[in-house]
Amino acid sequence: MTLPVTLDDIRDAATRLKGVVHRTPVLRSRTLDERVGSEVHLKCENFQRIGAFKIRGAYNAISRLSPGQLAKGVAAFSSGNHAQAVALAARELGTTAVILMPEDAPRSKVEATLGYGAEIVTYDRYGGDRIELAGALAAERGLTLIPPYDHPDVIAGQGTAALELIEESGELGLLVAPVGGGGLIAGSSTVAKGLYGGTRVVGVEPEAGDDTKQSLEAGRRITVPVPRTIADGQAIQSPGELTFAVNQRLVDAVVLVSDDEIRDAMRFAFERLKIVVEPSGATGLAALLTGRIGQLPPRTGVIVSGGNVDADRFAELCAP
Repeated sequence: MTLPVTLDDIRDAATRLKGVVHRTPVLRSRTLDERVGSEVHLKCENFQRIGAFKIRGAYNAISRLSPGQLAKGVAAFSSGNHAQAVALAARELGTTAVILMPEDAPRSKVEATLGYGAEIVTYDRYGGDRIELAGALAAERGLTLIPPYDHPDVIAGQGTAALELIEESGELGLLVAPVGGGGLIAGSSTVAKGLYGGTRVVGVEPEAGDDTKQSLEAGRRITVPVPRTIADGQAIQSPGELTFAVNQRLVDAVVLVSDDEIRDAMRFAFERLKIVVEPSGATGLAALLTGRIGQLPPRTGVIVSGGNVDADRFAELCAP
């Protein structure tokens, strides 16, 4: 089976994104290294434009649309980070965006999406199917739908984060990334396996949203109830069709972390690394700190996927 995204696709996306997205820093911590027993390289997408890696995939996909498609506008569905990414990419590429967001989406993410000029349509995440609703909305208005993960150009864009990490840090024995719909880890695994076939790739999901772990174990896509977790960016019911095809081939394992362990990782990042990380962005770090992955190789890479959490929510989550 031919996979939907190649290393060349990701390299092409990197060229397209040059000068558009930030080449985010890779941070190191002796305290972290000593605690987990590995030289850890943290790719900090919390410093990315819109505060998360999602701008990479959204811009790459929208920039490839025809003039006619751009003239009509784009649509998307998202709990927050992809919403902001599509809104900003649409504005910069001279088109408009309509975003379907859950009624309980984080306030800071809603306000940022509006600030980038998008129109928001809300729905009940526990009672409505966002993929069907967004598809109907796009069809009704003649918009091009830019999904948050299940699209070759989105996956290729997301993979550029791992490409930058490995270009800067060199060969890694292990690459860890959070898993929601699977776009980030699909792109990351394509890069890691394409550059160094021996790199192990491990995804991390919240315990309440283990759809990808279940799917990989079953050999088919599994749907779980709408996850109730602080990691709103990973509250996905089922992996994407394209992302699952990639991850089934290239991802070595998926491990789970609890909401309390995610909170601990957020506190560690704040107190010891001096960075603010949102719950979904902290799951990879949580997996290292809890030992969920087991024995680590000498050199480990972790994608810290985002930092979009407002001050009140951050304080609430990190309170003892």
